[in-house]
Amino acid sequence: MSGAMKSMIYLDYNATAPIRSAVIDAVAGAMAVCGNPSSVHDTGRKARAMVEQARAQVAALAGSRARDVTFCSGGTEASNTVIRGAGAASLIISAIEHDCVRAAAAVSGLPVFEVPVDGDGIVDMTMLEHHLKDAPKPALVSVMYANNEMGAIQPIADVTALAREHGARVHTDAVQAAGKIVIDRAALGVDYLTLSAHKIGGPQGVGAIISAPTAPLQALIAGGGQELSRRSGTENVAGIVGFGVAALEAMAELGKGAELAAMRDRLESGIKGHTNAAQVVAERVPRLNNTSCIAMPGVKGETQVMHFDLNGICVSSGSACSSGKVKVSHVLDAMGYEAGVADASVRISLGYGTTDSDIDRFISAWKTLYDRTAA
Repeated sequence: MSGAMKSMIYLDYNATAPIRSAVIDAVAGAMAVCGNPSSVHDTGRKARAMVEQARAQVAALAGSRARDVTFCSGGTEASNTVIRGAGAASLIISAIEHDCVRAAAAVSGLPVFEVPVDGDGIVDMTMLEHHLKDAPKPALVSVMYANNEMGAIQPIADVTALAREHGARVHTDAVQAAGKIVIDRAALGVDYLTLSAHKIGGPQGVGAIISAPTAPLQALIAGGGQELSRRSGTENVAGIVGFGVAALEAMAELGKGAELAAMRDRLESGIKGHTNAAQVVAERVPRLNNTSCIAMPGVKGETQVMHFDLNGICVSSGSACSSGKVKVSHVLDAMGYEAGVADASVRISLGYGTTDSDIDRFISAWKTLYDRTAA
Protein backbone atom coordinates (compact mmCIF):
# COMPACT_ATOMS: atom_id res chain seq x y z
CA MET A 1 0.00 0.00 0.00
CA SER A 2 1.28 3.47 -0.82
CA GLY A 3 1.03 6.54 1.34
CA ALA A 4 -0.44 6.38 4.81
CA MET A 5 -1.25 2.94 6.17
CA LYS A 6 -4.88 2.08 5.49
CA SER A 7 -7.00 0.41 8.12
CA MET A 8 -7.23 -3.36 7.96
CA ILE A 9 -10.38 -4.72 6.31
CA TYR A 10 -11.61 -7.97 7.80
CA LEU A 11 -13.55 -10.16 5.35
CA ASP A 12 -12.99 -13.52 7.03
CA TYR A 13 -15.98 -13.85 9.34
CA ASN A 14 -16.44 -17.53 8.48
CA ALA A 15 -13.02 -18.23 9.96
CA THR A 16 -13.75 -16.33 13.14
CA ALA A 17 -15.94 -13.30 13.70
CA PRO A 18 -14.49 -10.30 15.55
CA ILE A 19 -15.44 -10.57 19.19
CA ARG A 20 -18.28 -8.25 20.12
CA SER A 21 -17.70 -5.48 22.65
CA ALA A 22 -20.67 -6.63 24.73
CA VAL A 23 -19.13 -10.10 24.83
CA ILE A 24 -15.80 -8.73 26.06
CA ASP A 25 -17.59 -6.91 28.88
CA ALA A 26 -19.63 -9.98 29.80
CA VAL A 27 -16.60 -12.28 29.79
CA ALA A 28 -14.65 -9.85 31.99
CA GLY A 29 -17.55 -9.69 34.41
CA ALA A 30 -17.85 -13.46 34.56
CA MET A 31 -14.13 -13.86 35.18
CA ALA A 32 -14.50 -11.64 38.24
CA VAL A 33 -16.83 -14.21 39.83
CA CYS A 34 -14.73 -16.81 41.66
CA GLY A 35 -16.95 -19.83 41.77
CA ASN A 36 -17.21 -23.34 40.43
CA PRO A 37 -20.70 -23.85 39.01
CA SER A 38 -20.82 -27.28 40.68
CA SER A 39 -20.24 -25.79 44.13
CA VAL A 40 -23.25 -25.24 46.40
CA HIS A 41 -21.99 -22.12 48.18
CA ASP A 42 -22.83 -18.56 47.22
CA THR A 43 -20.18 -17.96 44.56
CA GLY A 44 -20.80 -21.40 43.09
CA ARG A 45 -24.49 -20.62 42.79
CA LYS A 46 -23.68 -17.32 41.09
CA ALA A 47 -21.49 -19.09 38.55
CA ARG A 48 -24.22 -21.69 37.98
CA ALA A 49 -26.81 -18.98 37.41
CA MET A 50 -24.61 -17.36 34.75
CA VAL A 51 -24.12 -20.69 32.97
CA GLU A 52 -27.84 -21.42 32.98
CA GLN A 53 -28.73 -17.96 31.71
CA ALA A 54 -26.31 -18.47 28.81
CA ARG A 55 -27.73 -21.94 28.20
CA ALA A 56 -31.18 -20.43 27.69
CA GLN A 57 -29.73 -17.77 25.35
CA VAL A 58 -27.93 -20.32 23.17
CA ALA A 59 -31.02 -22.55 23.18
CA ALA A 60 -33.07 -19.64 21.83
CA LEU A 61 -30.59 -19.20 18.96
CA ALA A 62 -31.20 -22.83 17.97
CA GLY A 63 -34.93 -22.92 18.64
CA SER A 64 -34.54 -25.49 21.39
CA ARG A 65 -35.00 -26.04 25.11
CA ALA A 66 -32.26 -25.00 27.51
CA ARG A 67 -32.02 -28.52 28.94
CA ASP A 68 -31.08 -29.84 25.49
CA VAL A 69 -27.90 -27.70 25.30
CA THR A 70 -24.57 -29.28 26.18
CA PHE A 71 -21.61 -26.92 26.38
CA CYS A 72 -18.18 -28.04 25.20
CA SER A 73 -14.94 -26.61 23.80
CA GLY A 74 -16.14 -25.78 20.28
CA GLY A 75 -17.61 -27.06 17.04
CA THR A 76 -14.92 -29.71 16.57
CA GLU A 77 -15.53 -31.33 19.94
CA ALA A 78 -19.27 -31.00 19.47
CA SER A 79 -19.28 -32.84 16.16
CA ASN A 80 -16.80 -35.45 17.39
CA THR A 81 -19.00 -36.15 20.39
CA VAL A 82 -22.04 -36.69 18.19
CA ILE A 83 -20.18 -38.87 15.66
CA ARG A 84 -18.80 -41.10 18.39
CA GLY A 85 -21.58 -40.88 20.94
CA ALA A 86 -24.82 -41.28 18.98
CA GLY A 87 -24.76 -45.06 19.16
CA ALA A 88 -24.66 -45.47 15.39
CA ALA A 89 -23.76 -48.68 13.57
CA SER A 90 -22.68 -46.73 10.47
CA LEU A 91 -22.10 -43.17 9.31
CA ILE A 92 -23.41 -41.39 6.22
CA ILE A 93 -21.76 -38.03 5.57
CA SER A 94 -21.82 -35.58 2.71
CA ALA A 95 -18.73 -35.12 0.56
CA ILE A 96 -18.41 -31.49 1.66
CA GLU A 97 -18.48 -31.87 5.43
CA HIS A 98 -16.06 -29.90 7.56
CA ASP A 99 -12.83 -31.72 8.38
CA CYS A 100 -13.93 -32.21 12.00
CA VAL A 101 -16.75 -34.48 10.78
CA ARG A 102 -14.66 -36.17 8.09
CA ALA A 103 -11.79 -36.91 10.45
CA ALA A 104 -14.07 -38.07 13.27
CA ALA A 105 -15.82 -40.44 10.86
CA ALA A 106 -12.48 -41.77 9.59
CA VAL A 107 -11.31 -42.79 13.08
CA SER A 108 -14.71 -43.95 14.36
CA GLY A 109 -14.20 -47.58 13.39
CA LEU A 110 -17.64 -47.55 11.77
CA PRO A 111 -18.52 -48.11 8.11
CA VAL A 112 -18.61 -44.68 6.42
CA PHE A 113 -20.72 -43.89 3.34
CA GLU A 114 -20.13 -40.63 1.48
CA VAL A 115 -22.95 -38.81 -0.28
CA PRO A 116 -21.84 -36.84 -3.36
CA VAL A 117 -23.00 -33.33 -4.16
CA ASP A 118 -23.94 -31.72 -7.45
CA GLY A 119 -22.09 -28.90 -9.18
CA ASP A 120 -23.80 -26.37 -6.93
CA GLY A 121 -22.79 -28.19 -3.77
CA ILE A 122 -26.20 -29.64 -2.87
CA VAL A 123 -26.38 -33.20 -1.56
CA ASP A 124 -27.59 -35.90 -3.94
CA MET A 125 -30.81 -37.15 -2.35
CA THR A 126 -30.95 -40.21 -4.58
CA MET A 127 -27.53 -41.36 -3.40
CA LEU A 128 -28.45 -40.54 0.18
CA GLU A 129 -31.43 -42.87 -0.09
CA HIS A 130 -29.22 -45.52 -1.67
CA HIS A 131 -26.79 -45.36 1.23
CA LEU A 132 -29.61 -45.36 3.78
CA LYS A 133 -30.81 -48.66 2.33
CA ASP A 134 -27.35 -50.25 2.40
CA ALA A 135 -25.80 -48.87 5.59
CA PRO A 136 -25.90 -50.97 8.77
CA LYS A 137 -28.62 -49.73 11.08
CA PRO A 138 -29.03 -47.52 12.96
CA ALA A 139 -27.14 -45.10 10.75
CA LEU A 140 -26.19 -41.55 11.64
CA VAL A 141 -26.47 -39.06 8.79
CA SER A 142 -24.30 -35.94 9.06
CA VAL A 143 -24.99 -33.11 6.61
CA MET A 144 -23.90 -29.55 7.38
CA TYR A 145 -26.61 -26.89 7.35
CA ALA A 146 -24.53 -24.36 5.39
CA ASN A 147 -21.09 -24.86 3.90
CA ASN A 148 -18.24 -22.88 5.40
CA GLU A 149 -16.34 -22.42 2.12
CA MET A 150 -18.98 -21.45 -0.44
CA GLY A 151 -22.12 -20.94 1.63
CA ALA A 152 -24.58 -23.34 -0.02
CA ILE A 153 -27.54 -24.10 2.27
CA GLN A 154 -28.58 -27.75 2.39
CA PRO A 155 -32.20 -29.03 2.44
CA ILE A 156 -31.84 -30.38 5.97
CA ALA A 157 -35.55 -30.92 6.59
CA ASP A 158 -35.71 -33.10 3.45
CA VAL A 159 -32.60 -34.99 4.55
CA THR A 160 -34.18 -35.65 7.93
CA ALA A 161 -37.49 -36.80 6.45
CA LEU A 162 -35.69 -39.29 4.21
CA ALA A 163 -33.50 -40.51 7.05
CA ARG A 164 -36.56 -41.12 9.25
CA GLU A 165 -37.97 -43.48 6.63
CA HIS A 166 -34.93 -45.68 7.19
CA GLY A 167 -34.67 -45.39 10.96
CA ALA A 168 -31.59 -43.17 10.83
CA ARG A 169 -30.66 -40.31 13.11
CA VAL A 170 -29.45 -36.96 11.75
CA HIS A 171 -26.74 -34.52 12.80
CA THR A 172 -26.27 -31.12 11.22
CA ASP A 173 -23.21 -28.97 11.70
CA ALA A 174 -24.85 -25.55 11.99
CA VAL A 175 -21.69 -23.67 12.93
CA GLN A 176 -21.78 -21.41 9.85
CA ALA A 177 -25.56 -21.10 9.71
CA ALA A 178 -25.87 -19.66 13.21
CA GLY A 179 -26.62 -15.95 13.23
CA LYS A 180 -27.05 -15.84 9.45
CA ILE A 181 -30.28 -17.78 8.98
CA VAL A 182 -33.00 -18.76 11.43
CA ILE A 183 -32.32 -22.10 13.11
CA ASP A 184 -35.06 -24.27 14.60
CA ARG A 185 -33.86 -27.73 15.58
CA ALA A 186 -37.34 -29.14 16.04
CA ALA A 187 -38.59 -27.79 12.69
CA LEU A 188 -35.55 -29.26 10.93
CA GLY A 189 -36.23 -32.55 12.68
CA VAL A 190 -32.57 -33.25 13.39
CA ASP A 191 -31.45 -35.23 16.42
CA TYR A 192 -28.23 -33.26 16.89
CA LEU A 193 -27.19 -29.74 15.96
CA THR A 194 -23.74 -28.33 16.72
CA LEU A 195 -22.61 -24.71 17.20
CA SER A 196 -19.45 -22.69 17.87
CA ALA A 197 -19.35 -19.36 19.69
CA HIS A 198 -16.52 -17.69 17.80
CA LYS A 199 -18.40 -17.81 14.49
CA ILE A 200 -21.00 -15.37 15.85
CA GLY A 201 -18.69 -12.96 17.68
CA GLY A 202 -18.30 -14.95 20.88
CA PRO A 203 -15.10 -16.27 22.45
CA GLN A 204 -12.98 -18.96 20.84
CA GLY A 205 -12.90 -22.30 22.62
CA VAL A 206 -16.58 -22.79 23.45
CA GLY A 207 -19.33 -24.57 21.55
CA ALA A 208 -22.54 -26.50 22.06
CA ILE A 209 -24.41 -29.64 21.11
CA ILE A 210 -28.18 -29.22 20.81
CA SER A 211 -29.79 -32.64 21.04
CA ALA A 212 -33.35 -33.89 20.79
CA PRO A 213 -34.81 -35.10 24.10
CA THR A 214 -34.81 -38.73 22.93
CA ALA A 215 -31.44 -38.67 21.15
CA PRO A 216 -28.73 -40.79 22.81
CA LEU A 217 -25.44 -39.05 23.51
CA GLN A 218 -22.59 -40.90 25.16
CA ALA A 219 -19.98 -38.60 26.66
CA LEU A 220 -16.68 -38.25 24.83
CA ILE A 221 -15.02 -36.91 27.99
CA ALA A 222 -15.62 -38.73 31.29
CA GLY A 223 -15.09 -37.28 34.72
CA GLY A 224 -17.25 -35.43 37.20
CA GLY A 225 -20.51 -35.74 35.30
CA GLN A 226 -21.03 -32.09 34.42
CA GLU A 227 -23.51 -31.09 31.71
CA LEU A 228 -25.91 -33.89 32.74
CA SER A 229 -23.03 -36.36 32.27
CA ARG A 230 -22.90 -35.50 28.57
CA ARG A 231 -19.59 -33.60 28.85
CA SER A 232 -17.50 -33.80 31.99
CA GLY A 233 -15.12 -31.09 33.12
CA THR A 234 -15.66 -27.83 34.97
CA GLU A 235 -17.61 -25.54 32.68
CA ASN A 236 -15.82 -22.66 30.95
CA VAL A 237 -18.01 -20.11 32.72
CA ALA A 238 -16.59 -16.97 31.13
CA GLY A 239 -16.62 -18.50 27.64
CA ILE A 240 -20.16 -19.78 28.08
CA VAL A 241 -21.37 -16.39 29.29
CA GLY A 242 -19.78 -14.79 26.24
CA PHE A 243 -21.44 -17.38 24.02
CA GLY A 244 -24.83 -16.45 25.46
CA VAL A 245 -24.36 -12.73 24.85
CA ALA A 246 -23.12 -13.38 21.30
CA ALA A 247 -26.20 -15.53 20.68
CA LEU A 248 -28.49 -12.70 21.80
CA GLU A 249 -26.79 -10.17 19.53
CA ALA A 250 -26.67 -12.59 16.59
CA MET A 251 -30.42 -13.19 16.85
CA ALA A 252 -31.07 -9.47 16.94
CA GLU A 253 -29.15 -9.06 13.67
CA LEU A 254 -31.01 -11.75 11.71
CA GLY A 255 -33.23 -9.10 10.17
CA LYS A 256 -30.20 -7.39 8.62
CA GLY A 257 -29.37 -10.30 6.35
CA ALA A 258 -30.60 -8.51 3.23
CA GLU A 259 -28.03 -5.76 3.77
CA LEU A 260 -25.19 -8.27 3.85
CA ALA A 261 -26.56 -10.08 0.81
CA ALA A 262 -26.67 -6.78 -1.09
CA MET A 263 -23.02 -6.08 -0.30
CA ARG A 264 -22.04 -9.62 -1.25
CA ASP A 265 -23.92 -9.35 -4.55
CA ARG A 266 -22.31 -5.99 -5.31
CA LEU A 267 -18.87 -7.48 -4.67
CA GLU A 268 -19.55 -10.35 -7.05
CA SER A 269 -21.06 -8.06 -9.70
CA GLY A 270 -18.05 -5.78 -9.54
CA ILE A 271 -15.69 -8.67 -10.22
CA LYS A 272 -17.80 -10.40 -12.87
CA GLY A 273 -18.26 -7.05 -14.60
CA HIS A 274 -14.50 -6.74 -14.88
CA THR A 275 -13.91 -10.16 -16.44
CA ASN A 276 -15.96 -13.20 -17.37
CA ALA A 277 -13.03 -15.39 -16.31
CA ALA A 278 -14.05 -15.09 -12.66
CA GLN A 279 -16.20 -17.92 -11.31
CA VAL A 280 -18.56 -17.53 -8.35
CA VAL A 281 -19.06 -20.90 -6.70
CA ALA A 282 -22.64 -22.02 -5.86
CA GLU A 283 -24.17 -18.76 -7.11
CA ARG A 284 -27.24 -20.56 -8.51
CA VAL A 285 -28.48 -21.97 -5.19
CA PRO A 286 -29.51 -20.47 -1.84
CA ARG A 287 -26.37 -19.38 -0.01
CA LEU A 288 -25.47 -17.71 3.23
CA ASN A 289 -25.99 -14.00 2.80
CA ASN A 290 -22.41 -13.19 3.80
CA THR A 291 -20.39 -15.76 1.86
CA SER A 292 -18.74 -15.61 -1.55
CA CYS A 293 -16.25 -18.08 -2.98
CA ILE A 294 -14.61 -16.69 -6.11
CA ALA A 295 -12.06 -18.35 -8.39
CA MET A 296 -9.47 -16.36 -10.34
CA PRO A 297 -8.18 -19.08 -12.72
CA GLY A 298 -4.43 -18.96 -13.14
CA VAL A 299 -3.71 -17.39 -9.75
CA LYS A 300 -3.39 -19.75 -6.80
CA GLY A 301 -5.52 -19.04 -3.78
CA GLU A 302 -2.57 -18.57 -1.45
CA THR A 303 -1.11 -15.99 -3.83
CA GLN A 304 -4.38 -14.10 -3.74
CA VAL A 305 -4.54 -14.26 0.04
CA MET A 306 -1.04 -12.78 0.30
CA HIS A 307 -1.90 -10.05 -2.22
CA PHE A 308 -5.00 -9.04 -0.29
CA ASP A 309 -3.09 -9.16 2.99
CA LEU A 310 -0.47 -6.78 1.59
CA ASN A 311 -3.36 -4.50 0.67
CA GLY A 312 -4.79 -4.64 4.17
CA ILE A 313 -7.59 -7.11 3.43
CA CYS A 314 -8.14 -10.40 5.30
CA VAL A 315 -9.69 -13.29 3.34
CA SER A 316 -9.21 -17.08 3.34
CA SER A 317 -8.27 -19.71 0.81
CA GLY A 318 -10.68 -22.56 1.59
CA SER A 319 -11.30 -23.48 5.22
CA ALA A 320 -9.28 -21.66 7.88
CA CYS A 321 -9.36 -24.63 10.25
CA SER A 322 -6.43 -26.63 8.88
CA SER A 323 -3.50 -25.26 10.93
CA GLY A 324 -2.23 -23.05 8.12
CA LYS A 325 -2.01 -25.89 5.61
CA VAL A 326 -2.47 -25.03 1.95
CA LYS A 327 -4.32 -27.70 0.01
CA VAL A 328 -6.92 -27.98 -2.71
CA SER A 329 -10.40 -27.63 -1.27
CA HIS A 330 -12.13 -30.99 -0.89
CA VAL A 331 -15.40 -29.05 -1.17
CA LEU A 332 -14.71 -27.66 -4.63
CA ASP A 333 -13.21 -30.98 -5.68
CA ALA A 334 -16.45 -32.75 -4.66
CA MET A 335 -18.40 -30.20 -6.69
CA GLY A 336 -16.48 -31.18 -9.81
CA TYR A 337 -14.19 -28.18 -10.16
CA GLU A 338 -10.87 -28.91 -11.83
CA ALA A 339 -7.71 -28.37 -9.79
CA GLY A 340 -6.82 -25.25 -11.76
CA VAL A 341 -10.03 -23.62 -10.56
CA ALA A 342 -10.34 -25.20 -7.14
CA ASP A 343 -6.87 -24.08 -6.08
CA ALA A 344 -7.44 -20.60 -7.49
CA SER A 345 -10.35 -19.70 -5.22
CA VAL A 346 -10.67 -17.46 -2.18
CA ARG A 347 -13.48 -17.15 0.32
CA ILE A 348 -14.78 -13.72 1.22
CA SER A 349 -17.09 -13.65 4.23
CA LEU A 350 -18.77 -10.48 5.45
CA GLY A 351 -20.20 -9.59 8.82
CA TYR A 352 -21.58 -6.98 11.17
CA GLY A 353 -18.57 -4.70 10.74
CA THR A 354 -18.43 -4.75 6.94
CA THR A 355 -19.00 -1.47 5.10
CA ASP A 356 -19.56 -0.43 1.50
CA SER A 357 -16.07 1.05 1.38
CA ASP A 358 -14.67 -2.35 2.38
CA ILE A 359 -16.36 -3.84 -0.66
CA ASP A 360 -14.95 -1.11 -2.90
CA ARG A 361 -11.42 -1.72 -1.66
CA PHE A 362 -11.72 -5.46 -2.18
CA ILE A 363 -12.97 -5.06 -5.74
CA SER A 364 -10.15 -2.63 -6.51
CA ALA A 365 -7.50 -4.98 -5.07
CA TRP A 366 -8.98 -7.95 -6.96
CA LYS A 367 -8.94 -6.06 -10.26
CA THR A 368 -5.34 -4.96 -9.70
CA LEU A 369 -4.15 -8.53 -9.19
CA TYR A 370 -6.17 -9.89 -12.09
CA ASP A 371 -4.95 -7.23 -14.51
CA ARG A 372 -1.36 -7.80 -13.46
CA THR A 373 -1.53 -11.57 -13.99
CA ALA A 374 -3.67 -11.45 -17.13
CA ALA A 375 -1.32 -9.04 -18.91
